[in-house]
Amino acid sequence: MVDLPDLRERVGLTGTVPIEVLYAAGRRPLDLNNVFITGRPLDDIHAAESSGFPINCCSWIKGLYGVARRLGLRDVVGVAQGDCSNTSALLEIWASEGLGVYDFEYPVPPLRPRLEASIADFARRFGATLDQAEQVRRRFEGIRQLLGRLDELTWQTGQVTGLENHLWLIGASDFGGDPDDYLARLTVFLDQARARPETQTPLRLGYLGIPPICDGLYEFLESFGAAVVFNEFQRQFAMLPPARDLVEQYLAYTYPYGVEARIDDIIQAVRTRRLDGLIHYVQSFCFRHIQDRLIREAVSVPVLTLEYDRPGRLDGRSRTRLEAFLELLHAAPRNRA
Repeated sequence: MVDLPDLRERVGLTGTVPIEVLYAAGRRPLDLNNVFITGRPLDDIHAAESSGFPINCCSWIKGLYGVARRLGLRDVVGVAQGDCSNTSALLEIWASEGLGVYDFEYPVPPLRPRLEASIADFARRFGATLDQAEQVRRRFEGIRQLLGRLDELTWQTGQVTGLENHLWLIGASDFGGDPDDYLARLTVFLDQARARPETQTPLRLGYLGIPPICDGLYEFLESFGAAVVFNEFQRQFAMLPPARDLVEQYLAYTYPYGVEARIDDIIQAVRTRRLDGLIHYVQSFCFRHIQDRLIREAVSVPVLTLEYDRPGRLDGRSRTRLEAFLELLHAAPRNRA
């Protein structure tokens, strides 16, 4: 159990929101997704199902509920527009159980005046201002610039693995509640990574979709001579590249605004990072699975779609499909000009 002073500072997040607002307000954001997948995910899911969540509800939603309950959080923020459609119901459950519930909405379409008003209202509810949040964003610029360098070491020199890239970028969704500690650890890691020899693997892959609920995917790919040099959503969660101001930063964030912005980002990555193929991860019972067709139709490289429901190791069926996909890519001619 988290100690009481920490509980008063902590705010659980169901997804990426303007964390600069929370830090400006003296709060410590905690991305519940990161805690769920790195902790006791099956226990958290079982806790949610024991509390009445249906079996055919997304495991991530059940995991978020279980984590908040396990940690005894007092306050939570949910993305009410621009993320999972189940989040609104989850917020209602938390409110019924006495948690302090806050929502944040990404406007559709993503117009600057509307987003600025949404962030300003979000700040007001936490006792902060847009100007204070902008000051925090400037303080975080150095961290995001280092994350940009880490991303370059992944796709340009191969000195950072796809899994390391995934872990560091996804950690930027809340900076672990302690940006100074995050920066110190990131600086040490980058010094170590720069000392590694440059490497080039036979296959260069992009990973699309939300972070995988299954374990072992990146390691399996590397064992077959394939490196993930583009993590789509993880890079978006890290807000790369850094923007000129807070509103622009969250306007450039493709995750909440539909598939068209995502496709543009993916096409650019295929070209710039010289990708040979894409792995599109989709979560069972998630609306984003429907968008798989649009992505396939838009990109110029082969796509393999993986679907999972519950946490666990990469299963045999997926391993077989991945192996066949990689063999196809190895046999295909590639233009690395």
